[in-house]
Formats: sequence, structure tokens, C-alpha cells
Amino acid sequence: MRVIIVDDELLARAVLREYLALYPDLEIVAECANGFEAVKAIAELAPELVFLDIQMPKLDGFEVVELAGAKTQYVFVTAYDQFALRAFEVHALDYLLKPFSRERLEQALAHARARLGSPQAGAAALDAVAAASEAAQRRAPLERILIRDGTRVQVVMASTIDYIEAQDDYVQVVAAGKAWLKSQRLSELEEQLDPGAFLRVHRSYIVSLAAIERIEPSGKDGHCAVLRGGARIPVSRSGYTRLRELMR
Repeated sequence: MRVIIVDDELLARAVLREYLALYPDLEIVAECANGFEAVKAIAELAPELVFLDIQMPKLDGFEVVELAGAKTQYVFVTAYDQFALRAFEVHALDYLLKPFSRERLEQALAHARARLGSPQAGAAALDAVAAASEAAQRRAPLERILIRDGTRVQVVMASTIDYIEAQDDYVQVVAAGKAWLKSQRLSELEEQLDPGAFLRVHRSYIVSLAAIERIEPSGKDGHCAVLRGGARIPVSRSGYTRLRELMR
């Protein structure tokens, strides 16, 4: 079983490495000190199992699950018990509270071996990604959007976004004069953004209210929003009604 250890604390990684060395069927293929390194390593090395800290710099453990996709199974390893419910919402194999014993680690490994030997393992991994997205939607409005670009991760702050456009199963996020594609439906992203700062003005567009400079007529009985930077976004009738209410 190919394993990756992810923890920002050197001592925590060393302890887990020492414990895992007792199992000849395990191969530690990487150690990562932050979420960015973890996403890159999972994409490149495709491990079967990741021991994942939750509170880390740059990206937390749940953001790693969201970005890494259905390539692996996760055991969360943390000093905090308040994340347990959310960990199991994303179908984590186990949740180890630091400090943990060798016996407790053995239980987690037994669970991992059983899951990975099951034909349902792949489906469970896909469920984890979907559940991670669902859990994210129940949290406070997004302050940043994470976009995976190969093995790199682009962090786009919500405050810099001008508009978001639907493109089939993707969205194009336009911010600060740049554009990125993210594999997500516009309706899902709409639910995660702050409704006081963003508005879906058209079936294919969400705009930042702060980015709107003016509303202009467009065609017969139509309107468009002119944004900072000059972008012209079509506004539907219902979108125009909502804009007028919000911008009074």
C-alpha cells in the first residue's frame, strides 16, 4: 500500500513515519508539510492512502480532499476533535486524535485494508469528493475559490472576482484581469458565494455587485451590466429586477 503523510509539524510526521515503518506492506512515497504539496504529491504519485492533518498553512485538510479528487482514501490525523463530524461527512476512513497509540493506528490500517480490498473502494472515493463539496456548501460563504491546474493550485480571493461564467460542466472565474476554469457547476458555486456580494443575473453569469459600474439597455427590452475593466454581462429580466432591488 502506497502511503503519503501530510502534516505541517515535523515531529508529527516523524512519529507517524516511525509507527508505519513497522508494517512491511506499506511504502511511504512522500511526506508533505502543507496542503499545496499534498495536492501535487497525490496527483503525481496516486497513493492508496493519505494520513492527513486538518489545520495546515495554505490549504487545510478538507480543501486537499476537494482538490485531490477520487484518487485515494484518507485518514485524518489531528489534535482537535471538533472536526470529526465533518471528516466523516467526506467519508474519511478514520479520524486519529493526537497523540494516538500504535494500537489505535493498527485499527485505522485494518479499516483501510478492508476498504481498499473492497470493490466499493473506488465508489467510496468518488462519494468523498461529492461529500466534501456538499460539506463546503453548508459552511460560511466562500472567501476564496480553489482552482486546480494540473498539479498546481490557484487561490482566487472572492473579493477580487468580477464575474463567473458557466461553460458546460465548468465555470470560468474572472478576477483581476485573469480567467481560470474550474470543474464545477454554476449553481453549486452560487450556493457557496455570499448572496450579499454576488448575484446571478443570467442563467450563465454570476457577477460581483462591487464590480458593477452601471446598467445599460441592450437590445429590445434587454439590459447588460458594465463591469470595471469594461466587460459587458447580459442581464435577464429576473436578474434586472433583483439588481434594481439590491442597488436601490
